[in-house]
Amino acid sequence: MSLNYTEEELNLLANTPHIIGAAMAFAGSSGLFGTGKEMFTNAQAVMAGVKDYPNNAIIQAILPDVKGDASAAMDKMKKVRDWGVARYKAKGVDSAEKFQAEAVVDSKAVAELLAAKASTQEAAEYKQWAMSIAEKVAMASTEGGFLGFGGERFSANEKQLFSQIETALGTQSLLA
Repeated sequence: MSLNYTEEELNLLANTPHIIGAAMAFAGSSGLFGTGKEMFTNAQAVMAGVKDYPNNAIIQAILPDVKGDASAAMDKMKKVRDWGVARYKAKGVDSAEKFQAEAVVDSKAVAELLAAKASTQEAAEYKQWAMSIAEKVAMASTEGGFLGFGGERFSANEKQLFSQIETALGTQSLLA
């Protein structure tokens, strides 16, 4: 498969869904265990892209082949993570608020990249996948409440960030 993307563009496409999920996890006040659950959900939701979008060349290219060489898959994920960490450090991202703002900026950059280079179907599926990650993470734990009881599934802060990412990607609401 030959994709017409630079290494930098592929890294952005690979990193952004992780960042969207992580930003959603930090948008709520789920506490230590809730945030841990949300981060685990983030990893699961990202990797679900391989199974959920088997015909999407972009998603298949940016996610590791979990059925192939495990070492190569881990190396691929580490490379993308290291690229994202270095990039965010260079931008001075040092708080949850800045991290969330950068998730929105990256989402807009991804939307522009997809509009320029991807097929309509590939772009729509990528965006649907990214927003499903945001939704799954937000719904993984309750915000507020006490010891996991009470609270709300989708907090006001998460709804606000979800809306900002949705606008940046140019998608319709999955939570209508």
